[in-house]
Amino acid sequence: MPEVNILAIESSCDDTSAAVLRNTTLLSNVIANQAVHAAYGGVVPELASRAHQQNIVVVVETALKKASLMLKDLSAIAVTAGPGLSGSLLVGLSFAKAMAFALKIPLIATDHLRGHILSHFIEKKSPQPQFPFLVLCVSGGHTQIMKVNSYFDMQLIGHTIDDAAGETFDKAAKILGLPYPGGPIVDKLAKTGNPDAFMFAKAQMQGFDYSFSGLKTSFLYFLRDNLRQNPNFIKENLNDLCASFQKQIILSLTDKLIKASKALNIKEIALAGGVSANSCLQQSMKDLSVKYHWNLYVPDLQLSTDNAAMIGIAAYFQYLQKDFADWNLVPYTRYKSGELKVES
Repeated sequence: MPEVNILAIESSCDDTSAAVLRNTTLLSNVIANQAVHAAYGGVVPELASRAHQQNIVVVVETALKKASLMLKDLSAIAVTAGPGLSGSLLVGLSFAKAMAFALKIPLIATDHLRGHILSHFIEKKSPQPQFPFLVLCVSGGHTQIMKVNSYFDMQLIGHTIDDAAGETFDKAAKILGLPYPGGPIVDKLAKTGNPDAFMFAKAQMQGFDYSFSGLKTSFLYFLRDNLRQNPNFIKENLNDLCASFQKQIILSLTDKLIKASKALNIKEIALAGGVSANSCLQQSMKDLSVKYHWNLYVPDLQLSTDNAAMIGIAAYFQYLQKDFADWNLVPYTRYKSGELKVES
């Protein structure tokens, strides 16, 4: 197997990341977070793109140094082409284009979600999913069930028609007065709460699709009504509220996955995306894997959130296929209706 060294860049949202992979082995993975957004309760696109400009040179230099590689050792430059925030994507893409052009090496454009899914194939001691497998890809911007037939053949089975699960966590946290990002805080508080303390509405969607807007509205109105009677209701019940709300999201996610697994007769099941780090989701999936005899694959914590390592592994398989981008490449912020760019 020829030695392929890929420098990957990820800048789709608010994390600037660079990673170096040698074939499927991860040599470095550097992430610079942007704390500036906490004051606004969410990601501010203009501030995100400015922070990427400030961070990208240092992040790339650090990734190369940790990998003990020089520029002349690189075989290709990989970059997230989308989906994501336009300004953020442009920073990473412009940098990657310039670097690949200057070094006279291929530029590889990779899909962000495909990266999340293929992160399971970065070389490690634990087993890797066997094709075909189902993956529940859950993050702040996406909630999907995909059937993965190969590195390049991925079929959308179900998706959210409104809010993503991670976005729903963050919005609920904001309603509760918790800081951004709220998902990890809700998860932490829920550990000492009663998940059966309160009940909230859950959407009854056909097929394998999701909807979380109704749950969010139910939660908001429930709090409004109880706060009228007791202004300290949130403070007195915070942990139980977090646990009960989290339970409804997890049940929605897993119910559809169980349904898809049975319908397609697939027991190879993987998690991907930032919400895959949620401890309640992980425990629920482990319990279900025992009940339904699934082979379950959960990404390492550093590979669950947005990172360049996942872009690098996806790009490696593209490199083997000589799937290179041209200099006219432009980023895409979302998928068009009826289009799924992770399919090849």
